[in-house]
Amino acid sequence: MEKIVLPGIPDYNVIEIYLANGGFDAARKGFVQTTDEIIDQVKKSGLRGRGGAAFLTGLKWSFMPKSTPKPKYLCINGDESEPGSFKDRQIFEDNPFQLVEGIIITCYAIGAKTAYLYIRGEYGKWIRLMQNAVDEAYARGFLGERMKETFGTEFSCDLFIHKGAGAYICGEESSLMNSIEGLRGYPRVKPPFPAQNGLWGCPTTINNVETITNVPAIIKNGWEWFSKIGAPRHPGTILIGLSGHINKPGVYELPTGILLTDLIYNIAGGVPGDKKIKCVIPGGSSMPPLRGDQLEGIRMDAESLKDAGSAIGTAGVIVLDEDTDLLKVLLRIARFYHHESCGQCTPCREGTGWMEKTLLRLDKGSGTSSDLDLLVSIANNIEGNTICALGDAAAWPVRFMITRFLDEFEKYVQKGISLPVPNKVHSMRNTAVPLADIAK
Repeated sequence: MEKIVLPGIPDYNVIEIYLANGGFDAARKGFVQTTDEIIDQVKKSGLRGRGGAAFLTGLKWSFMPKSTPKPKYLCINGDESEPGSFKDRQIFEDNPFQLVEGIIITCYAIGAKTAYLYIRGEYGKWIRLMQNAVDEAYARGFLGERMKETFGTEFSCDLFIHKGAGAYICGEESSLMNSIEGLRGYPRVKPPFPAQNGLWGCPTTINNVETITNVPAIIKNGWEWFSKIGAPRHPGTILIGLSGHINKPGVYELPTGILLTDLIYNIAGGVPGDKKIKCVIPGGSSMPPLRGDQLEGIRMDAESLKDAGSAIGTAGVIVLDEDTDLLKVLLRIARFYHHESCGQCTPCREGTGWMEKTLLRLDKGSGTSSDLDLLVSIANNIEGNTICALGDAAAWPVRFMITRFLDEFEKYVQKGISLPVPNKVHSMRNTAVPLADIAK
């Protein structure tokens, strides 16, 4: 089975081992090509962002202006604050030099002389590991001014690690840029987009850690090779972080398009005690959950999950067995997003707290059936009405958990004061249709 991002070579995080296995050969190959040729290869490969939005990487690179008096910047998003996601730290630990090489190639392709690797503040161990790798790369002439003699090129770039301060919102690209600038982590209104007005008002490209780590393999082996791996509309391998009620949790690199049922039962050994699956959250806590009895035929790629009424997100798969209390799960998720809301947008600032309080009321046994409709209504009023996607991230779990598991949540309504469950909620019950097709 093809391994691109985590090849599994012993001591691959040691620079001598990385070099012995062809390390930085892709950068050398890239430097004899034009920047347009590199961008074209990444476009043709079909590489999509691995940070959540699954946007075409080469297309994003092409948005950078060719000629500008301003400096250009590359930001690599390693904030990884999404609950259920823990893939990027595996790259920091096991394959840091391929990430560095990918950064070098990307900087050359977009014309950036400076790159910032943004890592969440809680990742103390992995920040130290990456800093050691960056220091090694400088010492060997793979970064900085010595690149010119190492690679025989006029191009050189610098890489700095920027440590976050523990805010989920800084995983959003414009908040990340504000954080690097020393400003409060508030999302920016778009347009203008980062490619036109990013760091310090200069053209900036932002990619996820896993996305950038794929780049050397594409340049080394060719776009045709990469495009034939996995799902045709979402090619390559993907790092899947499996957690929850599963026999073999961990990070797995697998071709995109693997059946979700194969992933759970054949790769990860199934559910402890052979219990039934009640719910699967396929892409980190913010993605719409799927019912355990509706998993057949669903594949782990962006288009398949979209068709199933969810999204691949960060590919953090959370499996919940038949004994799981979904109200408590949802309450914990809602509390997280309420706590992490930056407070800039009223729908998110007020709505996340309102949803948490309503769920808490249900958890304490003092809720009514009208609270279920209220929760869906609040979620609908948050979704699409905020500057950044944190509002959607808070709304989707509430909206879809209730509408798809209505029978579960009805149990928490006090019989003596229950109101008829509103038709709006019933009409959306157990749905598994594309997000765009579900009426608000």
